[in-house]
Amino acid sequence: MTDILVKSRAKDVVKMAPPPVRFFSPNSPVIDLYMGQLDQVERYCHISEVYVILFYAPWCGESISVRGEIDQVAVKLRDQVLFIAVNCWWHQGKCRKQMNLFYYPVIHLYQRRFGPIEYKGPLTSAYIHDFIRRVMSPLQYIATHSILLNFLSHYEPGVLGYFEFNSSPQPPGYLTLYVSALHALKRDYQGTIRFGVITSKQVAERISVTSPGTIYMHRHFNSSIIFPREVLNVTAVNIYSWAFENRETFMYWLRPHGSKSLLLNNELKKGPALLLFFPFSPLAEKQPLMKEITEVALKYHNCNNSKSVQRVLQYMEETNQVDRKDQATDSFPREVEPFFQMRKSCCNTIMLPQWNRISQTLNICELCINQTVGIRLSVIHLVQCNFIEMEAALDSFYLREHTFFHQRSNTVECSNILSYYSPFNYYTVCCRTFNSLFKSDQVTPSELFFSEEQKSGVMTHSFPHVEDRVSTLLELHRSQSHITGLSCNTNKTLNIYLMDSNLHWRFATRLGANESAQVQEFATIIDLLDEVHYVLDQRQILDKSSIENIITNYSRTYSPLSRHLIAGTKSQAQEKYLITEVTTQTFDNIVLDAEKNVLLLYYTQWCGFCTALNHVFIQVARLFHANDGIIIARINVAKNDLPWEYMVDQLPTVLFFPSKRKDLSVKYPEALPFTVPNLVRFILSHSTQLVHQDPFQSCNPDCIQKAAELQKDRISQLEKELQRLRAEMQVLHQAEKQLALQLSATRQEEHQLKLHNQALEEKNEKLKSHNEKLQDLYNLRNVELAKTAEKLSEITAVSEKLLKENTLLKTYMASIEELLEESTYPPSTPVRAEEESPLTSRSENNAETESFSCHDTPTL
Repeated sequence: MTDILVKSRAKDVVKMAPPPVRFFSPNSPVIDLYMGQLDQVERYCHISEVYVILFYAPWCGESISVRGEIDQVAVKLRDQVLFIAVNCWWHQGKCRKQMNLFYYPVIHLYQRRFGPIEYKGPLTSAYIHDFIRRVMSPLQYIATHSILLNFLSHYEPGVLGYFEFNSSPQPPGYLTLYVSALHALKRDYQGTIRFGVITSKQVAERISVTSPGTIYMHRHFNSSIIFPREVLNVTAVNIYSWAFENRETFMYWLRPHGSKSLLLNNELKKGPALLLFFPFSPLAEKQPLMKEITEVALKYHNCNNSKSVQRVLQYMEETNQVDRKDQATDSFPREVEPFFQMRKSCCNTIMLPQWNRISQTLNICELCINQTVGIRLSVIHLVQCNFIEMEAALDSFYLREHTFFHQRSNTVECSNILSYYSPFNYYTVCCRTFNSLFKSDQVTPSELFFSEEQKSGVMTHSFPHVEDRVSTLLELHRSQSHITGLSCNTNKTLNIYLMDSNLHWRFATRLGANESAQVQEFATIIDLLDEVHYVLDQRQILDKSSIENIITNYSRTYSPLSRHLIAGTKSQAQEKYLITEVTTQTFDNIVLDAEKNVLLLYYTQWCGFCTALNHVFIQVARLFHANDGIIIARINVAKNDLPWEYMVDQLPTVLFFPSKRKDLSVKYPEALPFTVPNLVRFILSHSTQLVHQDPFQSCNPDCIQKAAELQKDRISQLEKELQRLRAEMQVLHQAEKQLALQLSATRQEEHQLKLHNQALEEKNEKLKSHNEKLQDLYNLRNVELAKTAEKLSEITAVSEKLLKENTLLKTYMASIEELLEESTYPPSTPVRAEEESPLTSRSENNAETESFSCHDTPTL
């Protein structure tokens, strides 16, 4: 009875899931199959050549977030693309029964029954729209020479096919290239290889292609190649495989998918990396910053001074000039933020004073005020700089002149200084050695910078004075770039990676970007091998000039870049001055203070052993609180970065930095218990300023003699200890030799055992094979014996039958002989008809009687 009640209660508790409801709005252009009707998808496929299927789960957060993005794209492309959404979570639907999906949402695209092409990119409307547009038109039509140059100047590798559309419906090979482009999108959702088609003979001749049906792959730095028809069959799979194997990339997009992965770690392990974060819109017609980054990357990797790269750079420069002119003639120019306004540059000549430490090598300098390069000047009002700004530039120059120390040189050397007063100004300084300055009164500053260049016929790029034009100054500044081919001229070759700050800004903030930045642009260099991390000053605008500067400064032998270290915030312990909380920014001022003895504790918040030592550390801090010569401090290594020479490999760790001997830091012994008396003795034994007077000043001669004797005893004791250690070292060396001999013998035995084991294994294999052969032979013999036994049994049966018949025959013959002997008639005498043979009388009862005579006997 109780079992029945329990079963009835369990049935009452279980409740069926409610039927699903519409996921998309009824007004949405997306066809919502919210009951999982996967069989109805075929009915809608013929409506459009391109259709998108979204497999979703109603409870999935990403499915809910992508719903609005898909709806936006469907509204824009409703006349060209069919959008279908299928609920693949409803347990009674066919989608759940027929498809095994491991995650949601899943987006599949179909193009003329080709597919599915799964989209794995960012789940935003812009990226989804761009991918659908690529699937709709996988081939770009190259009609003119300008379009061809634009196609070849792209940072992604390009594959071009030349076809003459004289035959109907398409020339041979065109559909193969078309399907190959779709295969490339199916393999790589980012579309790193672009496909195009040329129909004009004149345009094809620009890339040295003359025969129709040729498939050409453009490469910037290596020679371009043509698909080898004589080696590979012209199939879609072979074309895109050939393109992927021979592609050339010099910039990489990183798009982490949001879940745990090793994407960034694997790329950083390949070598030093330059990460560029900037807002990227895949649907924008023009990407000015992307063009500048591409131009920098092409120059950086142009080691052989390729003519094709030069043509591409020239074309990019011409298009940039055309864009500037178009924007200048635009009646509605875009608004420019006040802090982006360019100011007219002005320069001044500086004579370094003779007392300066670098005056013997760099005597004359030209100091110019410049605005960050990259702003379009045509829409910005230019104003002149004043003498207050020049005075600020002079102050900044004298504060930073240690960065311009170079060896003696007869050429002009230039550097850039970021302004301390305005985050959007920088000062350009060009200096030159001239030791005979005071020997000739007729030399002018301009002659100092241009005399030798005029003699040699080559003008070194210098900066004009206040009366010169701004355009000349900017062109001279642009021409100072020495980034061409720099990747091959240095051991610090950088891999350039791009990341969309609209999607991955949290990575930039973890790498040092400002979370409250108005413009989400950021650049950083990470070198895992050298354990260095450089960050571009965020007060500069991310453009071609700033990227070139950070690459050039990093590539120098002695890089002037400053390492970026993560610094924590001040805690309450520092406010109370009992225990000083050290951060990355205050490490040099507190720990490396030459006048202070510092006891430093390395800890983290999650370290349980560190927490157990807090009460001991606080008591010691109270004891030395009144002593100004000792500082008790701690640093949270989880929130702060330190140079490698001050890093520790375990937590907690206590280091003591003595005054005036910071390089002789001492670690608290691990075997010594961490108690207040032990820690105090450790501090007193290694401190250098706790004893302020010489202990031998108030000592008499006897005291001095006793001290000397004590020192001699100490020395003798140390010598004995040294001898003992040497003896132990000898014993250890002998033991090491014995171990080495034993190890070698063991290795030889191991090798012999391996050979013996290998021989035994071979014998075992042979025995196994022989055993298998014997088993087969045994089975064969058994079969043959069985057949022989059957035959013998048959022969036995036949023999028994023959014996029986033989017995009957013998009996029959005996009876015949008896009859012959009893017969009194001669053989010629005929037998009467009345007389009957005994045999006939015996067979009277038979149905058919047989008569025998003497003449019939031989036949029997």
